Amino acid sequence: MNKFTVLLLTMSLLTALLSGCTGNTNSSGQTVTPVSETFFIFDTVVTIKIYDKRATTKNFQELEALMKDIDSKINRSNENSEIYAVNANAGIAPVQVSQETFDLVKIAVDYAQQTGGLLDPSIGPLVSLWNIGHEGAHVPPAADIEAAQKLVDYHKIELNEDSLEIYLQDKGMDIDLGSYGKGFAADLIYDYLQAQGFESAIIDLGGNVFAMGNKPGGREWNVGIQHPDQKRGIDIGTLKVTDKSMVTAGIYERFFVENGKTYMHILDPRTGYPVDNNISSVTIIADSSTAADTMDTSLLIMGIEDGLKFAKENNTEALFITKDKKLYATPGFKEMLNKTNDEYTFAN
Repeated sequence: MNKFTVLLLTMSLLTALLSGCTGNTNSSGQTVTPVSETFFIFDTVVTIKIYDKRATTKNFQELEALMKDIDSKINRSNENSEIYAVNANAGIAPVQVSQETFDLVKIAVDYAQQTGGLLDPSIGPLVSLWNIGHEGAHVPPAADIEAAQKLVDYHKIELNEDSLEIYLQDKGMDIDLGSYGKGFAADLIYDYLQAQGFESAIIDLGGNVFAMGNKPGGREWNVGIQHPDQKRGIDIGTLKVTDKSMVTAGIYERFFVENGKTYMHILDPRTGYPVDNNISSVTIIADSSTAADTMDTSLLIMGIEDGLKFAKENNTEALFITKDKKLYATPGFKEMLNKTNDEYTFAN
C-alpha cells in the first residue's frame, strides 16, 4: 500500500464531519462559507477551515509557518531537526532543543509513565526495523527484534528542564514522536486561531480532527464514525460534539501482509511485534488533540477492558470497534452515539 493510499484511508475516518461543514448558517439564517486552505505536511494532507470571513491569506501563511516549524523540530527523518540531533547523539551527549520540542518529549515521557511504557517515545528502533507503511516492509528476524526491543526504555530519556536538554543514555536509542506530533500541532493551531479571535473552525491533520467551538449559528458539529472497512465508505453512527478533538487509530491505516498474516503499524513494546488482537479501531474524543492522539494508540495496545478503564480514569470518551462488529464504549460515548448501522451492536 503506497503513501497516497494511506492518506486517503486516514482522511476518510471522519468524512461525515468534513462533508457537513459546508452550507452552515449563522443565527441570522445566513449561510457561512468557510475560508480554507490545504497543505501537505507531517507526511499527510492538512486542511484548515475557518468559519469567519475575517480570515485572511496572512492567517494561513502564519499557520503554514507554524506547522513547518513544528515539523522541522520533531521529524526524526529530517536530518536538520532537533529530534534527529537528539537521536544522533544518543549515548554521546545531551542536545539542547526548543521549548516546543522539550515540552512534547516531556509530555511523551509523562504519558509513558502513566501507561507503564505501553506508549513509549523511544520506540524508534522498532519502528525503523519494521518499517511498516513503506516499501519492502517484512517481518524482521527475531534476534533483530529482540535487539531493538532492548533499546526501548523511556526511563533512559534524561530531561533537563533548566537547560532544555535531552539526552538518550544508550547509543542506538531513538525517539519517535509519531503518536504525538499531529495532536500537538492541532492544539497549537487551535491556540493560534483562538488568539486571533476565531471561534468556529475545523482543523484536520490527516484524519486527526479538532472541531473548534460550535458550527456557525451555535449548533453542535455532527461527526460520523466510519465503518472500519474503508472500502465500504459507510458510517456506523453519528454523534454531536462541541469544541472537541476526535482521533481514530485503526488496523487498516498502515499494514503489510506476509504469509497470509496482516501486520499493522502499531507496535507493542512489550513484545516487539505489531499489536495482534480483535480490535479494528479505537476512536477517542477529548478536549485536547494531543491527549486524543496519544490515547487512541495506547488504548489499542491495552485492549478493551484495560483501555476503557484507562479512558474513564482520564475523563476521556472512547469507542472500540472489534473485528466481529461489536462496540465497546465509555458511558459518555455510548450516550452520544446515534448508531445507524445494524451490523454493529453493543456488546453486553
